[in-house]
Amino acid sequence: MNQILHRLVMLAIFFSPGILLAQSPGSDQNGPGAGGRGPGFGGRGQGIGARGQGFGARGQGFGGRGQGIGGRGQGFGSRGRGGPPMRSHRVTEKGTLTPLSATDSPPTESEVTISIDGDDRVIVSNGIPNHNTGRFPNRGNPNRITVQRHVYRVPADPQVADQTTPIQGEFGVAVNGVPFDPGAAEFYDGEPGWQYEPLSGAINLGIDMSHAHVQPTGKYHYHGLPTGLIDSVRVKAGSHSPLIGWAADGFPIYAVFGYSNPKNATSAVQKLTSSYRLKKGDRPGGDAPAGKYDGTFLRDYEYVEGAGDLDECNGRFTVTPDFPDGTYAYFMTEQWPVVPRNYRGTPSADFRHGPSGGRGPSGDRGPSGDRGPMPPGADGRDQRTPDRLPPREQSSREQSSRESTNRDAARAGQIIPAPLVQSLNLSTEQQAKLRELQTTVDRELREILTREQQTQLRASSSETRPSSRSNSRSRGRSGQPDSGRPSTNRSRSRSLPNE
Repeated sequence: MNQILHRLVMLAIFFSPGILLAQSPGSDQNGPGAGGRGPGFGGRGQGIGARGQGFGARGQGFGGRGQGIGGRGQGFGSRGRGGPPMRSHRVTEKGTLTPLSATDSPPTESEVTISIDGDDRVIVSNGIPNHNTGRFPNRGNPNRITVQRHVYRVPADPQVADQTTPIQGEFGVAVNGVPFDPGAAEFYDGEPGWQYEPLSGAINLGIDMSHAHVQPTGKYHYHGLPTGLIDSVRVKAGSHSPLIGWAADGFPIYAVFGYSNPKNATSAVQKLTSSYRLKKGDRPGGDAPAGKYDGTFLRDYEYVEGAGDLDECNGRFTVTPDFPDGTYAYFMTEQWPVVPRNYRGTPSADFRHGPSGGRGPSGDRGPSGDRGPMPPGADGRDQRTPDRLPPREQSSREQSSRESTNRDAARAGQIIPAPLVQSLNLSTEQQAKLRELQTTVDRELREILTREQQTQLRASSSETRPSSRSNSRSRGRSGQPDSGRPSTNRSRSRSLPNE
């Protein structure tokens, strides 16, 4: 046992901040859910859910261009698609979510086309919603909505896979061309793996009435029930929900209302409920957050089979107005997870964040996990490889990559950095075993090291990260957010908000 723990400690130190070369979180820092006692559903005063929140860190992974391990000496597996850096906080209780009123018109008209091309359904859009939004920038979100170039290909005839797949990026895309992107790069400043539920109100992320906000790229995206879209397609009680989007695996997405008997289109229509529930009791405390499981963190929830109408993917096999012969379908719900967090089929790589996810010619993942060919700007980002960028732009891209590496250093003693854990696509059982293993390593380190040595180790971890002042200066020049404003909920940010 001691030999095993020794190897684990060495592995943890190998992944410590002084040695880790590259991490590139792949989601933005905002998440899903309905949160608090949010705004009325469909403008009719019903609650949007009590405690919405995300499942998994979504697509954080090694990658980016300019650093790391593997592929041309940059990223873990060459073309990693990164995202904003993770932020850490010490908040352990839910807050009050106050969505922004939909006072602003979109910057231009929404444009979207949905067509069939061979075996694929192709959704192309400019990413602009077909409804009013909150005001952006705002105090919780410093970004402005801009026109995007979204190109998504999903199976036109999706098939159920042998096993479910956790979300690793955007879950799907709405019929108005705006993506469902329910993840968040907000983590507890302690034991790894405690990811915040963005709409729990614990962290202010500038969410509007449609449970959406904006990434630094200008991408507007939904984290929970898209109230504006729901109104536009006329979702209402007593009628089965119209189609509101397509999941990355090609199956349809509906909102809240479905048939009470999934095999009978003449049966009564009811609100469908999730089978996720809050865990009972208290969190472990110590390096992990303390307090009751109240919905502040994703790990506050667990799936209880049969507790609601829907399965672990927040879906079921059912007939619908669009599929009278039946199909597997996802339903957004008023309870957590609101936006589904697992796929019943095989998701398209076009929705992934992180370095892997590409499919080879047969539709399988490529041998090194690299992304397959992507439509340029499929997520609003420039998809050109570094060797094809103009010299000045390439230099800027490399600088951004280096800064991302410094910002995302892992904590000392961590066996596998959180971003890499997410990119490994671990099963629920593997995640549980890894958490147990990390707890053992942390405990053994506390017994092995003196208090002074533990303090020194934590200090060395902090020194690998640039100061918030230098981060503010370097990112302010690039038009990204400044950390000069006061922090809310007494949270401590290790990097700047990049939502």
